[in-house]
Amino acid sequence: MRWWDIDPVLLMERELFPEDAWSRGMFWSELAHARGPGATRRYLVAETDGRVVGYAGLVTSGEQADVQTIAVARDQWGTGLGARLLTELLRAATAFECTEVLLECRVDNTRAQRLYERFGFEPIGFRRGYYQPGNVDALVMRLTDPCTSVPGTERGTDNHA
Repeated sequence: MRWWDIDPVLLMERELFPEDAWSRGMFWSELAHARGPGATRRYLVAETDGRVVGYAGLVTSGEQADVQTIAVARDQWGTGLGARLLTELLRAATAFECTEVLLECRVDNTRAQRLYERFGFEPIGFRRGYYQPGNVDALVMRLTDPCTSVPGTERGTDNHA
């Protein structure tokens, strides 16, 4: 993801997450930490015919990574795009030498939960009222050793695209 992707990403963000959409400033802040030797973030977009149809982001701290966001345009649901985005985030986590990946998922988003479970994420707890203003709980999920969930990725090698 680059600065010129922010406007189309914001359109998707507002459509998919109307109650708790990220702001332009939040995306700018994340991208500011995604480049250079001290980078701690990885953000990417998926495009079809020049149109942004998905995006995802990861933040790292030491050996831990957190999936910040994964979004897929509604007309792309069921195409495997979410799995491809998650695969790239797990490759990034491996490249950052993370041994654990965490994420929060709305308790009512069973579609996303099934995706994460296919990759080996396990529920470890809840965050009450995490998503505001709707006061929706988050399911906290964890994946240990992300390199084992991505085919062709081994610890100690950099297969990061």
